[in-house]
Amino acid sequence: MKTYQEMNAAELAQERAEVQAHYQRLKDLNLKLDMSRGKPGKDQLDAISDILTVLTDPADCICEGMDVRNYGNMEGVPAARRLMSELLGCRPEECIMGGSSSLALMYGLVMRGYCFGMTHSPVPWSRVEGRKWICPTPGYDRHFKITEVFGFEMITVPMLPTGPDMDRVEELVKDPLVKGIWCVPKYSNPDGIVYSQETVERFAKLEPAAPDFTVIWDNAYCVHEFDGDYLPFPDIIGLCREAGHPDLVYEFCSTSKITFPGAGISAMCSSEANLNYQRKLLGVQMISYDKVNQLRQVKFLKNKENTLAVMKKHAAILKPRFDCVLHWLETEIAPRGLGHWQTPKGGYFVSLYTLPGLAKRTVALCKEAGVVLTDAGATYPLGKDPQDSNIRIAPSLPPVRELEAAMEVLCTALEMAALEQMG
Repeated sequence: MKTYQEMNAAELAQERAEVQAHYQRLKDLNLKLDMSRGKPGKDQLDAISDILTVLTDPADCICEGMDVRNYGNMEGVPAARRLMSELLGCRPEECIMGGSSSLALMYGLVMRGYCFGMTHSPVPWSRVEGRKWICPTPGYDRHFKITEVFGFEMITVPMLPTGPDMDRVEELVKDPLVKGIWCVPKYSNPDGIVYSQETVERFAKLEPAAPDFTVIWDNAYCVHEFDGDYLPFPDIIGLCREAGHPDLVYEFCSTSKITFPGAGISAMCSSEANLNYQRKLLGVQMISYDKVNQLRQVKFLKNKENTLAVMKKHAAILKPRFDCVLHWLETEIAPRGLGHWQTPKGGYFVSLYTLPGLAKRTVALCKEAGVVLTDAGATYPLGKDPQDSNIRIAPSLPPVRELEAAMEVLCTALEMAALEQMG
């Protein structure tokens, strides 16, 4: 098959007529399919629904002498702290528990920095004119929304196959107005990149000019393989401690895509000094998170070994969905020369890079045909993709039969957008 760039005018005209007719047939199906967010599908939720029955007796609610139904113990159930620290590789005392959302913990951390300052700076970020934040791109849209809401100038750095461009990061942190960086170190959102050992070590050795510079290490997909064996990862908190920068990083994770999204548990992990500072501020806000749910998650997941066994069940459900997406891209998009993509081994997304100038039009055409995708540009700060090329595909929610239809629409829409651009 010729790429579109190799076709002559007559061949392009014939291709345009065929693609337009195909697109119209797809529109006539009146599809209503959603690939906009990385939501687990019903079959994944059903696979772990035994968690609903692990607490069936009042006696089950006593854990190490603690009645989890009552007030107190803001740090969380000790068994939950041990579980989350085991998953991340840090120490239990470096971990405090949150509610169902790690995003809420991250938002809260930035909000407290904005209102009160951080451990090593009494100056609230709200009083820092020209405050800045580093945003590796493409990245997680909800991260960028947090720093947008709190008025940070967001500085983009490109993602490389090894993680963020560390030469650029190391140069940027020389500016004392630069207060932090977003990181998704394993199966990054959306590219599925795993930070290299060298990249992680360079983070631990950063020498930022700002004493309150904060690395937010969102380890959302730490055990989320769907293709191949579990991939171990470095303990960023331990590496920072060894490098003499124990207060540089806050690490976050949750069970949102291990058990139930919106009904899991989350954790914030950092140095003793950082956690003590955050406890003082959190103690004014609340008495404790939901310890009953913390215990429920521990009784179901038990330990890292069993959690990885649970994730194998998820992987068996997810892999056919990702295989479906990659098959359509390889058979329909690659031969026409319309884009490229990562082939992730874990996480929840496939990141498609179209030829420049095609992403927004492709997403709009998909929507007209009944397929909802993440907004084009969402993976860049302020929704501004300078190349208008990145489309985040979230295959996890639809059953494979629906995903086949959605990918047919996506590929046809991209072909339409390309042919329109070529005139």
